[in-house]
Amino acid sequence: MSAAETEDRRSWMPYLLSAPALLLFIAIVLVPLAMTVLLSFHDWGQYKGIETVFILKNWREIWSDGYFHEVFLRTFRVAFLVTLLTAVLGAPEAYILSRMKSPWKGIFLLVVIGPLLISVVARTLGWALLFGGSGGVVNKALLNLGVISTPIPFMFTETGMMVALAHVLMPFMVLSVWAALQKLDPQIENAALSLGASQMTVLRRIVLPQIMPGILAGAIIVFALAASAFATPSIIGGRRLKVASTLAYDEFLNTLNWPLGAAVAVLLLIALVLIIVGSNRIIERRYAEVFR
Repeated sequence: MSAAETEDRRSWMPYLLSAPALLLFIAIVLVPLAMTVLLSFHDWGQYKGIETVFILKNWREIWSDGYFHEVFLRTFRVAFLVTLLTAVLGAPEAYILSRMKSPWKGIFLLVVIGPLLISVVARTLGWALLFGGSGGVVNKALLNLGVISTPIPFMFTETGMMVALAHVLMPFMVLSVWAALQKLDPQIENAALSLGASQMTVLRRIVLPQIMPGILAGAIIVFALAASAFATPSIIGGRRLKVASTLAYDEFLNTLNWPLGAAVAVLLLIALVLIIVGSNRIIERRYAEVFR
C-alpha cells in the first residue's frame, strides 16, 4: 500500500469511528424530531383522527388563542424565577463550599449533589408531602413559629412549583459556579484585603466578575431544564396549572390531538434553542477572555 493510500485511510478513520454514534443520534433524535415537526402540520378531528395533510391550523390556533399565550408565559416566568432563585442561593453556596476544608468540603458537596442521586419524581412527591395544604409540614412549622397567621397555599401554585424546581435544579447551578471558582486564586483576595479593601468590596469587585461566567452557564442549564420540566410541574402544579410540557402531554394522551401537541412541543423546543443560543453568544462575546 502506497503512502498516499495510507494517508487517505487515516483521513477517513475518524469519520468511520464516529459513524455508529452518528447513526444512533440520527435514529433516536433527528428522525423522531423531524417526524414531530411534520406531525404538527397535520390535521385532526374527533371522529376522523389524524389526517396527513399540510395545514397551518395548529400553529394558527397557538398563535391566536390566549390560553396558549398564558401557558407559555407561565412556563418561561416560572423558569426565569427558578433560575434567579438558584443563582441567588447557589452562587454563595458554591463560594462557601470552595472555602471549606476537608473532610467537610466533600461531605457538604455530597449533600448538595445528593438530590441528583434520587428520582425527580420521588423528590417532587416529597415536596408535595411537605406542602400538603394547610396540614403540610411547611405550613405547620411556619404557623408554630409565628411567621405566618394563615397557611400559605403551595400546592397547585406557581410558588410551590418554583420552590420544588429550584431544589431539583440547584446542584446544576452550584456545580457550574464551583467550576468557575476553581480558576480563582485565593491569594488575589488576600492581596486585596491586605491593601485595605473590605470583604464586600472583594466579593463585588474580584470574586463576582470571576465567577459570573459560571453563574451564566448555570443559568442557561437551569432555565432550559426548568422550562422543559414535566414531573415537577405535573405533580405540584396539577392539571389546572399547566406549563408547556404538561400541555403537550395532555394533548397527546388525553385529548389525543397529536398534531396540536406536536406543535406545542416544537414551539417550546424552538423557543429554548433561540434563548440558549442567544445567551451563549452573549456570554462568549462578553467573557471570551475568561473562558480562554
